[in-house]
Amino acid sequence: MEFKKIQKIIAEEMNLNEEDVKPESRFVEDLAADSLDVIQIVLKIEEEFDIEIPDDAVEHISTVQDAVDQIRNEAGK
Repeated sequence: MEFKKIQKIIAEEMNLNEEDVKPESRFVEDLAADSLDVIQIVLKIEEEFDIEIPDDAVEHISTVQDAVDQIRNEAGK
């Protein structure tokens, strides 16, 4: 369920088709996101899931699956 929500957020933010956003997609290399795009995506994810992702954790999010894992980690606290 987290993946589908994240997929939609990323697709909307990056003007992509949802099916182009896969768990293994890398933000910079595959989705052509720059650092500002990543920050915007993280902010929208935090809002959608009502969580706060620590700045040091954001630095380690390079794939869509990393974002899903981080959401699960933060939600489980």
